[in-house]
Amino acid sequence: MSQEGQVQDQPIFAQPEATADPSTFKIKHPSDNPAYKVIDQLNKEKKINPLPFPPPRGGVEPTLTLQEVFGGNPGPINKITANGQIVFHATGDCGSTVGPKTQSEVADKMVADFNEADPKEVPQFNFLLGDVIYSFGETQYYYDQFYEPYREYPAPILAVAGNHDGMVSPVTQGVDSLEGFLRNFCSETFTVTPEAGGLSRTAQIQPGVFFTFDAPFVRILALYSNTLEDPGVIADGGAYSGLGTTQLDFLTAALTRAKKESYKGALLIASHHPAYTAGSNHGWSQQMTSQVDAICTKVGFWPHAVLAGHAHNYQRFTRHRKDGTLIPYLICGNGGHNAQALTRGTTPPPRSPQIIQAAGAGTDQVVLENYDAAPGHYGYLRVIVDNSQLRIEYHPAGDGAGAKTPDDYVTVDLKTRMATHYTANDLGTPAAAQAVRQKVKKTKAPGSASASGKPSRASGQAARRAKKKR
Repeated sequence: MSQEGQVQDQPIFAQPEATADPSTFKIKHPSDNPAYKVIDQLNKEKKINPLPFPPPRGGVEPTLTLQEVFGGNPGPINKITANGQIVFHATGDCGSTVGPKTQSEVADKMVADFNEADPKEVPQFNFLLGDVIYSFGETQYYYDQFYEPYREYPAPILAVAGNHDGMVSPVTQGVDSLEGFLRNFCSETFTVTPEAGGLSRTAQIQPGVFFTFDAPFVRILALYSNTLEDPGVIADGGAYSGLGTTQLDFLTAALTRAKKESYKGALLIASHHPAYTAGSNHGWSQQMTSQVDAICTKVGFWPHAVLAGHAHNYQRFTRHRKDGTLIPYLICGNGGHNAQALTRGTTPPPRSPQIIQAAGAGTDQVVLENYDAAPGHYGYLRVIVDNSQLRIEYHPAGDGAGAKTPDDYVTVDLKTRMATHYTANDLGTPAAAQAVRQKVKKTKAPGSASASGKPSRASGQAARRAKKKR
């Protein structure tokens, strides 16, 4: 196969036949400790800066639609619209360096979500939240850390780039930042790349590392928060320069368009670095959050929720805005790589819910609502959107394919932007129960003889009560 790969007429997703999960990687991943020793020293000397990235295709607001991802086929879009809702997955930090077990655990659990009694509940795509490949986005690890774990995932997979997807190892020569990510997620054509290692999945056709993704009922604004461990950086400002303001211009254009269109669907922002964290190994990205807030304030249009990875666990926050609305901020960074606790040593884990930022003159109250941060606990988000509500569920992978009950969830009313009780779908059980009740009513009316011809217990009791009154 050539370095450019094999161009296909249409996208290809899962393999035609299921195979067992591998027990070892195809390419053994060596220790990255030598590289991190150099990185730690460079950090101390403040010699590590965010890295530039190529501009996306498509102008100020590069846009990709789900129909384009399906190769222009309107059939899936029509089915989603007819069903009245869309379902998709999201998880981050899925690349593992020690073996395939934890990645496969999460991927297998997500694949189980495609076995549904009602077609409307089937996921339509997966949106990875960065750090797809560890530790430096190397192309030789794409097979083990991406293509092989998702070989049976029968739907498109998109992604924001994480810091490890764009980092360049200080002990490696001749590698460009984002080289593997751009080839496998930002291809101009449906191509089976050499990194697929003989598997069939085609590269994704994202226009670049930031873009608008449009699907029925939902719009996702994807941002690239660059290569630092902390903080996430999307544009020039403060101590960082050389990146320009293209992502700020993009965000302004995207939100302005949404407001002009009076967009009624769920609008999400997704980046790798989170705005808030609670006691994890990674900190807040305050400058990035302030820049996003400034644009939302200027345009007058805010997201319904914000998704991120980076912290290697699950965390959910509620941001209470001063106008009475709220925004959930969720971290799902336990998609397969080194799940971590929120605290270290003998420090007890935080109690939730707990305020992590008090409301002030220039701040909104932020509350840590829930988390799953036990070492070895991996999971993913399942997102459901219809005309009126956005529901985000957290599913632990350890539950296995036989469980479809989330460990945590939040539901937002799209119009009021307030938390609401989820209006559940009728998946057949209420209708079946009603049919049973109707059948019982016809065969056994109140006060009548039972099906055996003998008076029922209820009718006998009624007769005795009437006799006693007389």
